[in-house]
Amino acid sequence: MRLPTGPLRLLVIAQLVNTLGSGMWMAAGALFLTRFAGLSVAQTGAALSATALVCMVASAPMGYVADRAGARGVLLAGLVAQAIGTAAFALVGSVWTYLLIAVPLAVADAAQRAAKGAVIAGAVPADKRVHTRAYLRSVTNIGIAGGAALAGVGLAVDSRPAYLWLIFGDAVTYLLAAVLLSRLDPVPRTARRAEGPRLIALRDRPFLAFVALDGLLSTHFGIFEVALPLWIAHRTDAPHWLIAVLFLTNTTAVVLFQVRAARGTDEPRGGARAARRAGFALLAACALYALSGPAHHAATIALLVAGALVHVGAELWHAASGWGISFGLAPPDAHGQYQGAYAIGMQLGQMLAPVVATTLAVGWGGPGWLVLGAAFALAGAAMPPVVNWALRNRPFVTDPAPDPAPATA
Repeated sequence: MRLPTGPLRLLVIAQLVNTLGSGMWMAAGALFLTRFAGLSVAQTGAALSATALVCMVASAPMGYVADRAGARGVLLAGLVAQAIGTAAFALVGSVWTYLLIAVPLAVADAAQRAAKGAVIAGAVPADKRVHTRAYLRSVTNIGIAGGAALAGVGLAVDSRPAYLWLIFGDAVTYLLAAVLLSRLDPVPRTARRAEGPRLIALRDRPFLAFVALDGLLSTHFGIFEVALPLWIAHRTDAPHWLIAVLFLTNTTAVVLFQVRAARGTDEPRGGARAARRAGFALLAACALYALSGPAHHAATIALLVAGALVHVGAELWHAASGWGISFGLAPPDAHGQYQGAYAIGMQLGQMLAPVVATTLAVGWGGPGWLVLGAAFALAGAAMPPVVNWALRNRPFVTDPAPDPAPATA
């Protein structure tokens, strides 16, 4: 992968640094909380779900703050707050101290995520925004894989100091990312609208319909991360090492092909067509997974590998579709809150996915896989008419007046 130039270079390097830390925390965070921070397994799961809910609820309001206060400033403030909050995890001794730190941290996470979308919209030409998102997603997979590998050292040592080094390392990556991104040009603040609601994204019904459909499609991440490993382990005769092979295949495909899969999705209708392809590809993947249950030995492995390859193709199309639609439907003065609202669908989908996917796929078996696949196909097929509805009803089409310049003597 060739390193780009201009603002995208800074975004890519910062993303790589930051996701190295994210990979370390993703691999070691739950173990640290349960082994050395005084939380039970049940408390850890409940606390993580609670903070995910806070992040989801705060997404659109924090996007509004980014639009009004300046997206780059909010992004940098969010990263610095995350660095401080992450380092403070070293002080956690109970579920309550964890929540005291993690809840504000979730708000900071929502702020920097929404602001990053607005920064991309402000720093990159409109026809390059989806390409930028695709490039950053490829880099994200590299960073998380590298961070997980670094976390393996701490996990092997399995002591409190080793976990603390991982936590502090994660905190440092937030600070380094903030330093790198501070070199980007500021994104101009948008003026407050003279009339009407402030959180226009949450009143934009066609856009919210897109968010709901995108959230349904987003549950496929939970299928791959939770339901498929359980399916392989408990409902097929495939060897358990195949789970690792499929995960590695998925990560490698995202790194290699996400940018290519994003071609043609730079505007909403192209994104909608990609979402439709993703829905039908997910139906095919679910059918292959269902067939692997009654199969035996080599046939089982072949069906699972084929399903995973079709699945990652759908994942690439789905990711690109969301970027093209969310950027294309956002008014020029509200990219922050629209990116925050767009994130709600994916966050909700990922919260519901483990329960839905395990109940249908692992619980019901083959018929459950087909029900999931049909739901994905319907959601994908509904995306083009919903996007056309949104394009016919864009209520916010004019650029706002810039904030007045300060008076000079």
